[in-house]
Formats: sequence, structure tokens, C-alpha cells
Amino acid sequence: MQRRHFLQASALTGVSLLTAKNLLAQLLAEDPYQMKDLRGGVGVFTEKGGTIAYLITKEGIVVVDSQFPEQSEHLIGALKKTSDQPIPYLINTHHHGDHSGGNIAFKGLAGHVVAHANSATNQRNVAEKQNSVEKNLFPDVTFTDSWKQKIGTESIKMHYFGAGHTNGDSIVHFENANIAHMGDLLFNGRYPFIDASAGASVKSWVKVLDKTQKTFDKNTLFVFGHAFDPEKITGGQEEIKLFKDYLEKLLAYVGKEIKAGKSKEEIMKTTSIPGTTYMQGAGIERSLAPAYDELVAG
Repeated sequence: MQRRHFLQASALTGVSLLTAKNLLAQLLAEDPYQMKDLRGGVGVFTEKGGTIAYLITKEGIVVVDSQFPEQSEHLIGALKKTSDQPIPYLINTHHHGDHSGGNIAFKGLAGHVVAHANSATNQRNVAEKQNSVEKNLFPDVTFTDSWKQKIGTESIKMHYFGAGHTNGDSIVHFENANIAHMGDLLFNGRYPFIDASAGASVKSWVKVLDKTQKTFDKNTLFVFGHAFDPEKITGGQEEIKLFKDYLEKLLAYVGKEIKAGKSKEEIMKTTSIPGTTYMQGAGIERSLAPAYDELVAG
């Protein structure tokens, strides 16, 4: 039960103060995280940060992304209650702290940490700038185009289709379950963060999503790094189409404004992108500024 639902229920039903206190006490005693089984031994974990996926087999456990140390401790504890199998692989979709900050909790537990080569470089560069190398567990297995590993009856393949949210984003496909973790290559209904400092490209991101549509089929279940509605962290080809359409319309709009002689400051006053209603909430400036800079740079 989420806190907002508790408050709404209290207001609408007029529960007694004593009952409300009992409900609140129960609520606060609940686990702060949520775990949901999807299919084929694959599930998702949410608490604080980017969505984590996990695979539980008789031969081992694989974890995709790690949020932050506290959250990873919660995940590890929950997984241990379910299985006593080792964790041969911890996979990072990319380097950002809300996806790899919890890696350190897997030190001594995970046999290997896997990520794209650019992601590994980005993670180390950020850690060195922040003087936090000792708080990180860096990838020791990297790849450039693809990486594949079998765990039990499941086959895991990591794809790199080019720069997008950063220059090191991977898609992690559990092939038998047909579940693909997109990481932050897809913010479902939420304005994305475009990390130009780590090689992001809106133009390339469109191509990445186009290749994603062609690589995976209509039955693929996608896991998204973030979603405006926390209940919608999974979806299908429709969400890929909508997000790609948003990026295309973003580029077209900003490009048109630039040609019309608008300054960056004027364009930054935009409150919505014409032709799309997919995005909700605040944060449009996270799209406008990088798109402008990329288009101006050519």
C-alpha cells in the first residue's frame, strides 16, 4: 500500500484516528521496496533509482543495475530469502549513479560486473572526479558490440546500438523469457535526461530505438529505467514507438525554431513539444537544451 493511497483512503472514508494510526504503523513497517516476478524467472525490483531486473535460476542469479548501496542491500537480502545460489554476474545498463551506485554492495558477492566499454570508462571517470573510487565496484568484463552468456536454461545477450542517453547504454535481453531491460534508453512518459557530458546524442538515440524496434518482436516485454507512472516500468513496442516519436518531434521542433532565428533562451521557454502528448510532468528543459546544443554543433 502506497502512502498516497493510504492518505486518500483516510480522507474519503473518515476512518477513526485510532484506525488511521494502526494503518500508518503497518504501512511504515512494510518493506520500502517492491519486487515483481515477470516471467521465465525474471523479475523487477523498484525502490529508489533506476529499475533493477533480476534472473533467478538453479545455477545462479543475475542482477541488472544496482540503484544505490542501501537499495542493493535490500535486494540482496530479498534474493537470499528466495535462493541460495551465487551471483555470477552483475550487469550495468550504463554508468549513472542511480543504476550503478549500488555496485559496491555486491563486492565479494558478484563474480563479475559487466558493462559496455564506454560505460565502464564513464563510471571510472566520474568516480575519479568525485574522489569516490573506493565507493565503486567497476566492471571487469566489457564489450563493444554485444556480449552473451548462458545461465541455467536462460541465455542473456547485451546489445549496443550506439549513443543515446549516454555513449555507453546497453540493452540486456533475457532471450528465452524474451524480456529486454532498456535501462535509460527509455523514460516511459517522463522527460529524459540527455547526458551530453557522457556522449549522449538525440539524433543517434532515434536510430538506436529504430534498431530496437527491428531487433525485438511484438512479444518482447521491455523493462524501462524510469516511468512517470511508477506502475508502468514495463511495456511493449508501443512505448518504444512513442518515445522515438517524441525524440523525432523534439529535433524537428528545435531545428525549426533555430532556423527561425530563435535564441536558446527563447527556445528554453517552450512548455510542450508540438504533436506529442506522451511526456508528462516537469523537466522539458532536460530535452530542449541538449537538442539545441547538438543541432547547433551540427
